[in-house]
Amino acid sequence: MAVQDSGKAALVTGASRGIGYGIAEALVARGDRVCITGRNEDALKEAVERLGSDRVIGVAGKAHDEAHQAIAVERAMEAFGRVDFLVNNAGTNPVFGPMAELDLNVARKVFETNVISALGFAQLTWKAWQSEHGGAIVNIASIAGVAASPFVGAYGMSKAAMVNLTLQLAHEFAPKVRVNAIAPAVVKTQFARALYEGREEEVTSAYPLGRLGVPSDVGGAAAFLTSGQSDWITGQTLVVDGGIFLNAGVG
Repeated sequence: MAVQDSGKAALVTGASRGIGYGIAEALVARGDRVCITGRNEDALKEAVERLGSDRVIGVAGKAHDEAHQAIAVERAMEAFGRVDFLVNNAGTNPVFGPMAELDLNVARKVFETNVISALGFAQLTWKAWQSEHGGAIVNIASIAGVAASPFVGAYGMSKAAMVNLTLQLAHEFAPKVRVNAIAPAVVKTQFARALYEGREEEVTSAYPLGRLGVPSDVGGAAAFLTSGQSDWITGQTLVVDGGIFLNAGVG
């Protein structure tokens, strides 16, 4: 059965695979038109084809590139005539190690991609559509942004900043636009595989629900936060973690 067009449109960044793709998939499944972005043009084309909808377009580019941000929002507006929902998922984590050894230039790159780009997309979407017509923004943070996460400190700092960016935008964009964040724990993606590959059983044992996350877990949360069912929710960070945060005080 064909999915009925919802009449709404979304822009999901970093969505050629992993969590971003899972979010795009959930939005397409409910009938939204979706523009996805990603760095690799070939991977992006494949993602559009896999989504299997004539309501999906892709715009290739680097999230921190302001020209790319502007082009993506412009293309979405041209294709759909609106951008009701923005999901800031694009992110990077190029370093693993102690904070005492962190290359400050790498830290700057992480913040540029993970935080500043999200603000840039939010500004553009606000000006292009949402300031007049309303909508919702979902920022993909991380459990690393709300708890200490050894050896991924730069990533964690940037995700903590995403949580605060969510608060700031929720306050400033109200009442037109609701802004919330999702903080996932380890989700089985290529991006996160270094955190569980080769020791998945050991890592999984710490999760009360008995498994690691999958992209659709975050996709469902994002679909909820951009739906009418969450119309009275803004400025919140929804932890999607299989219960692992319950163990924070154990031991």
